[in-house]
Amino acid sequence: MNGRLHLGHAYSLSRCEFAVGYHRLLGKTCLFPFGFHCTGMPIRASADKLKLEISTYGNPPKFPADYGQSQWNSMKKMGLTDSEIVNFSDPYYWPTYFPPIGMTDLSGLGVKIDKRRSFITTDANPFYDSFVRWQLNKLKERGRVKFGARHTIFSPLDNQPCMDHDRMVGETVCPQEFVAVKHEMVYDKKGIFKNFAGQKIYLLASTLRPETLYGETNLFVHPDLKYHLFKSKDDSLFVASLHAIRNMAYQGITHTPNSFETLIEIDGSALIGCRVKTPISSYSEVPVLPMMSIKSEKGTGLVISVPSDSPDDYAAVRDLKSKQAFRQKYDISDEMVNFDPVEIINVPPYGTLVAQKVVDELKIASQNDVALKEAKEKVYKASYYSGTLLVGEWAGSPLITAKPEVKKLLIDTNHAFTYQEPESKVISRSRDTCVVALCDQWYLSYGDEQWKLETRKALDQLNTFSEEVRNNFLAVLDWLHEHACARIYGLGTKLPWDPQYLVESLSDSTIYMAYYTVCHILQQGSLRGSGSSIDPRDMTDEIWDYIFLDGPLPATKLDTEVLNKMKKEFNFWYPLDLRVSGKDLIPNHLTFCLFNHVAMWPQRPDLWPRAFGVNGYLMLNSEKMSKSTGNFLLLADAVEKYGADATRIALADAGDTVEDANFVEKTADSSILRLFKLIEWTSEMLKADDLREGPLSLLADKIFSNAINQAIFLTKEAYEKMQYREVLKYGLYELQASRDWYRELSIHSLHKDLVFKYLQVQCILLAPICPHVCDHIYQMVFGKSIMVEKWPTFTDYDKDLISVSEYLESSTASFRTSLKSLKDAKAKKKTVFVQPKEATIYVGDDFLDWQNEVLAILKDNFDKNMDKKVYSTILKQHPKLKGLNMQKTMSFLSYYKAKLEAEGLDILDASRFDECEILLEIKPYLLKTLELEELRIQKSSNEGSEDALPLKPVIIYKN
Repeated sequence: MNGRLHLGHAYSLSRCEFAVGYHRLLGKTCLFPFGFHCTGMPIRASADKLKLEISTYGNPPKFPADYGQSQWNSMKKMGLTDSEIVNFSDPYYWPTYFPPIGMTDLSGLGVKIDKRRSFITTDANPFYDSFVRWQLNKLKERGRVKFGARHTIFSPLDNQPCMDHDRMVGETVCPQEFVAVKHEMVYDKKGIFKNFAGQKIYLLASTLRPETLYGETNLFVHPDLKYHLFKSKDDSLFVASLHAIRNMAYQGITHTPNSFETLIEIDGSALIGCRVKTPISSYSEVPVLPMMSIKSEKGTGLVISVPSDSPDDYAAVRDLKSKQAFRQKYDISDEMVNFDPVEIINVPPYGTLVAQKVVDELKIASQNDVALKEAKEKVYKASYYSGTLLVGEWAGSPLITAKPEVKKLLIDTNHAFTYQEPESKVISRSRDTCVVALCDQWYLSYGDEQWKLETRKALDQLNTFSEEVRNNFLAVLDWLHEHACARIYGLGTKLPWDPQYLVESLSDSTIYMAYYTVCHILQQGSLRGSGSSIDPRDMTDEIWDYIFLDGPLPATKLDTEVLNKMKKEFNFWYPLDLRVSGKDLIPNHLTFCLFNHVAMWPQRPDLWPRAFGVNGYLMLNSEKMSKSTGNFLLLADAVEKYGADATRIALADAGDTVEDANFVEKTADSSILRLFKLIEWTSEMLKADDLREGPLSLLADKIFSNAINQAIFLTKEAYEKMQYREVLKYGLYELQASRDWYRELSIHSLHKDLVFKYLQVQCILLAPICPHVCDHIYQMVFGKSIMVEKWPTFTDYDKDLISVSEYLESSTASFRTSLKSLKDAKAKKKTVFVQPKEATIYVGDDFLDWQNEVLAILKDNFDKNMDKKVYSTILKQHPKLKGLNMQKTMSFLSYYKAKLEAEGLDILDASRFDECEILLEIKPYLLKTLELEELRIQKSSNEGSEDALPLKPVIIYKN
């Protein structure tokens, strides 16, 4: 909690809050607490940076012109004054400042929070601090916390592991293992290493595929990169990139742990033309050649060339062989490239030398071709899962089996060793480029198979609202391993048994929802527990066991009645029914939450989480939210600009999947007018003295009543699935459209009961999203708060009546279109248009014989993806359709194909209702809306129009 809440925060929390509003309407007792997480590095790093700026540049600081983005100026952009900013150099000031502002901002949005249960984390809150210590003690007691050396992402600047929440760049990035293969220098072309005569020099080439070394033909370097000679812990002399050496230093590979000395800095171009020994290739010595695509921040910067099975390598070798000018630039003789790829792997369906075949297949022109990425993925997937090794000790073995064996061989024969580096760049909150370090540390053993097995059971009973989300969790459970639970820098709770460490931010907040159940009793309304009548020192592990684990009541100074009250609160509220978070927390926080619930309540699956709602990131007006670009909106600013309910509508409309959502300001803006009009119309109805009473006898009444019932049903379905955009579709937009259609059809007056039924249902369906406007209207109309109402009861809606309504809307629209066409035709001929006084509507009683044949063909061969040409061929070959106008036949087929796709097979049923009877019922409306004096409605005949089809009437106008 190191700043103001913005729309991204509001999007996730609103999805949970909408659910609270809905479930309260179902009569459930709902609790929505809200805490403020202050643990970790962000606050400490910002405070320390601010302290350094003040000590270096004064108070207020006077920065040099080229200083860049300062913490001081970042604080100024928050609207803070110079005198206020200096307070933030104390990291513990931040949790006292921003959480109360956050509470105010949430109140402005109208969030249904039980504020008594709000709290901050870290040791600034002694009650939560005690809760976290109890949790970690319990996990350690149950064998879930262990100590040992393990590879982890590490910040040398901060001198500690850098967990996901400690990162500015690279969240979820994990360590990746490389095999560093030693290539002994046998020919130093330019005498680079003359000062090390008599000593062996090894070029370290990193690879992820050691099994391909049998096909090594050369070593690649980038001519423009810098390489470094350094000494290893066993005094070997190695050459690699600075990036790789920096990682190796923190894994005990360099001569001095956590550091290294560059003995020589070498231009990559100086290595070209040298020769090195290979460990297992059929070529015992190979040349060092240039490759332009090598990255300085991936691997050692030296690449083992296997042109038989690597498209990148094949393309680079081909360039060298075919481009003389390229060879001359780097003084490469013809002899240096006089080698052929080695057949080492059989890859179905390509056979051997798969790289060349795929490069040729994709028409790749050079080593700079962007299609190489596709080629690489294609070859890797095919070879790794289907390839068979043809050479060496494991000839005949699948690659997937041979790979670890070849790796072991290389290491056992001292030709290679393993090291790790981040999969991609990781930047800490302190702006340090992170490495992989082999650290002695306390960690949670999430890789334990038995723990994983139990956690899969928790996932099985978890509602994820989407198979995609469930599959993401399953994938995480497959690869997740140990996770460091402690650090030495930041804010947080001291590790109980080793207080030099702090509990890191992803480990102190996995079961925090249990703390919500008792927070109000312990903290008594204070965010940090200050002023409580309970002494936090009395909250021992045994007391927490009694409250949460049904342990025995220990001897204590605390009032037993108070303890029993806390225990009762926990048992009443738990388990957690719903948590909503961003998709970026699936690989860590959300999965850890499942693990920790399983560990803390192993015999109580009934206390494991019931549902996780996961959403994507929030964009603003279809662009990424960013302070630097100005495309950014604080929650408070949005509420100030659009009001709470219009902001809430735009949040609900932003999206419902794990894809990125989009807060559209035009939606918020237009919602203001929509809600205002709803209030105005309500006032008009309250004053109206011409509303009908009595039975709902008119077709328009029946249609609208049915539409209200449909809206209740579909909106409920959407709420259950947490699809709030669909809630707005059915419970606001379409329901209001149904109301407006009812107003249009009812040319005399509206029915009073229906008007007030609509207002009641509209307010209740929309109340979870727009509580303020809905409560205002409800009190205007019904004299009580909507907050005490229940979800409306309804009878099942009549689908045929829905079809009748849609038929009338589409038919009326087509009648208007026909009239407009007449008017446009007159205008085109520059003749006077005379409004028709009479018209005849022709209703298709049944399909003609040829039409039934076409529909039968469509029904038997229906495929929404089938090309029209295929249907055309079928129609032409049908004996009963020969001689017909094919254009007319295809037009008919295309029309009903579209109808089938939209409405299903029911559209082909011509006898669902009597069209003439339906149209006669609304004849007064048709006369009015079409401005006619006379209107006839009849079934089509020879005197009428063949264009009239079932459910597609036509109108003929006459003067």
